[in-house]
Amino acid sequence: MKQLRREVDVLTLTATPIPRTLHMGLVGVRDLSILETAPEARLPVRTYVTDYDDGLVSEAILREIDRGGQIYFVNNRVQGIETIANRLRRLVPEARIAIGHGQMPEDQLEQTMLAFAEGEFDVLVCTTIIESGLDIPNANTLVVNSAHRFGLAQLYQLRGRVGRSASRAYAYLLYAKEMSLSEIAQERLKTIFEATELGAGMRIAMKDLEIRGAGNLLGAAQSGHIAAVGFDLYTKLLAEQVELLKSHMDGTGRLPFERSSASFDLPLNGFIPPEYVADDAVRLRLYQRFSAIEADDQLAALVAEMEDRFGSLPEGAQHLVYLTSLRLRAADGDVQTITATREELIVKFDRLPAVNIEQLTKAAGVSLKRGSNQLRFSRGTGLGWMERLYALVSALPRQHTNGTTGDGLPDVMATALPPICHAEARHEPKDPLAQTYRPTDPSRSLSSSEAKGSG
Repeated sequence: MKQLRREVDVLTLTATPIPRTLHMGLVGVRDLSILETAPEARLPVRTYVTDYDDGLVSEAILREIDRGGQIYFVNNRVQGIETIANRLRRLVPEARIAIGHGQMPEDQLEQTMLAFAEGEFDVLVCTTIIESGLDIPNANTLVVNSAHRFGLAQLYQLRGRVGRSASRAYAYLLYAKEMSLSEIAQERLKTIFEATELGAGMRIAMKDLEIRGAGNLLGAAQSGHIAAVGFDLYTKLLAEQVELLKSHMDGTGRLPFERSSASFDLPLNGFIPPEYVADDAVRLRLYQRFSAIEADDQLAALVAEMEDRFGSLPEGAQHLVYLTSLRLRAADGDVQTITATREELIVKFDRLPAVNIEQLTKAAGVSLKRGSNQLRFSRGTGLGWMERLYALVSALPRQHTNGTTGDGLPDVMATALPPICHAEARHEPKDPLAQTYRPTDPSRSLSSSEAKGSG
C-alpha cells in the first residue's frame, strides 16, 4: 500500500501483533494504541491446561450439550482428523459431529460451517480454519488437541472463538500423556493459562515477543533474538535513532541522551539483597529500572514503590539509590570519573568547567583542591564523605537539563539514606569498608555498570 501511495495512512488492527510489529510500536517506529474495554457482559474464558484424557473430553462435551451449547474440537492435522471424529462419536454417541478443514471442497465446507452456525451440529472437529473471523455466540467450549504444537498467538486467537456471549466459556488445552514438553512449549502453555483476563492480548503479545524475539526490522524475519548486540542495547540504540530522526523531520522528537555516565570507583556496594527481593526476575527488572532512571521524580517513585512492596530499604539498596542519584548529578555536571583513594575523593572532568571554588567549598562543606581537570577533597573517616561528595557534585555548574533538582539533598535521599549520609555527624564507628578498601580489589570497588544499576 505504501508503494502505491507513499502518503497514505495505514491503521492495523490486531488482537496479538507479531513480535516485530509490536517491537516497532514499543520503540516508536509505529504509533501504538491499545483498546482494553471488553464488550458488555463478557466473562473471561476459564482455561485448563492438562494432558489428554477421554473422560475429561467426554465430560466437557456433555456438559456443553446439556446447557444447549456447541463445541469446537481443534486438531491441526488434516491427516487423521476423521479418526479423531470417529473416536469422539464413540465417546459421546448422542453428539452430532461435523468435520471442517481447509482441504475440503469449498461448497462442502461452506455448507458445514453454515449448518454448525445454525445449530444443526453439536461438535465441530476442525483445524485452525476457525482461528479468526468466526463469531458463533452459542459455541462456548473449546478443546485443543496437541496444544503444545500451537503458537502463543494462535492459542489466544483460538480461545477467542468461545466466550462471545454472556455465557461462561471453557477452553481445554490438551497434550499427550507422558510427553516431555520443550521449555518454550511450557512457557507458551503457562502464559495462556495465566493470562485469562479480558483484554489480555497485549500481555500475550509481550510474552510472545520475549519468547520469540523481535525479528528483523528491515528484513523478512518476523521474530528471532539479537545474539551479537543484545536485546536491551539494540532497543536503546534503535529508540535513540528514531527520536533523532523525528527531531530532524518535524521537531517533535526528543534528542537522545548522548553523553556517557560517569564511572565510579568508590568503596560502596550498591545492590538489592536477595533476602529483600527473593525473586530473581523481579530483582533483575528492578536493576533495569534503576539503570533507566533519568530524573529525580522517577527515582523517588521507584523508591516509594519498593518500600510499599518490600518494606524499608536495606543498606545495599540505600547505597544503590545514592549511586543512582549521584549518577544523575554527575551527568549534569559532565563528570567523567569519581574515584576514592585512602585519603581523598577525586572528581575528574574531560575539561574542568568554570567554577567558583569558594562557592563549591561552602556547598560541600570541605576544603577543595583544584587540578587541571579535577577537584579533590579529603576523605576523612567514616561515611561522611558520601554527603560531602553528593553536595559537591550537586553544586557543579549544570551543563545539561536532566531532571535533577541541583539544590541540596532531594526528598528521596533524605528518606532513603539518613543512617548513611549522616553517619559521621553522629560519631558512629569508623567505616569498616574504609579500613580494608583497595582500589585494585574488585570486591571493594564499584564499576560504572554497577553504579548505573545494571546489577
